[in-house]
Amino acid sequence: MATTTKVIAVGNSAGVILPKEILARLNVQKGDLLYITEGSQGIRLLPFDTEFATQMEVAREVMRENRDVLQRLAE
Repeated sequence: MATTTKVIAVGNSAGVILPKEILARLNVQKGDLLYITEGSQGIRLLPFDTEFATQMEVAREVMRENRDVLQRLAE
């Protein structure tokens, strides 16, 4: 499913308005938190999940601690 939305001014920042169909697919409503991830396919919006957030923080820590090893593996 592809849809478009416009980037709007929100104070000194910018934001987008998510259509109600997208909110329904994400199973979120106004005021809920979203988790934003970036990958090879682009940006993903996910409903905020405390367990997922904890896993991501652990992954970031491992990547920080093992930056050199991961860089060599990527070569």
